[in-house]
Amino acid sequence: MRLLNNFFSNCAHPQGRMGRVVLRFMNIGHAPLTKWGLSLIGFRDGWTMLDIGCGGGATLKRLLERSRDGRAYGIDISEESVTKSREVNAEELGKRVFVCQGTAESLPYGDQEFDLVTAVETIYFWPNLPHCLQEVRRVLKPGGRFVVMIEVADADSVWTKVVDGMTAYSPEQLKELLEDAGFTQTEIHRKKPSYAVLFGVNP
Repeated sequence: MRLLNNFFSNCAHPQGRMGRVVLRFMNIGHAPLTKWGLSLIGFRDGWTMLDIGCGGGATLKRLLERSRDGRAYGIDISEESVTKSREVNAEELGKRVFVCQGTAESLPYGDQEFDLVTAVETIYFWPNLPHCLQEVRRVLKPGGRFVVMIEVADADSVWTKVVDGMTAYSPEQLKELLEDAGFTQTEIHRKKPSYAVLFGVNP
């Protein structure tokens, strides 16, 4: 039980040896959702992209594969995540991949820098979500897209009981929050067993 509690406590903020295990698990476990979600995006070459809560770095690698000559930036609150993301993307680090430590509440980027911002299985842990969404809009170019991918969409999910600091939102709740933040052309896509992807455009 203690081992399980340690594992789950590392989901929000991976740390130490157990955190490194969690990151490897995330890279594998989040792959089906991420690949499906990315398949819904009409990628263009040369995009500048940001993955918030980049975790183990697998999403950054997939973003680069879909935008020739594009650049992918990653940010994560966890030092272990930053280290792992840099390792996974070592060949392109400092060239097409750039990873730093930070939070969604205060993104260390200029206004209107990105064509695409992604958030894979991470929005559950963002404090002051309305403010974070305004930060996402700030760094998106006009017409830029924000894509949220979730698997836990039920407030009564067992995950919210075992992972500290986790808040689950239904796709409908997230759509409303995106619209309240000023995003337009919002969409919900669903796929079994419980995958949901939300799109919002910065007008």
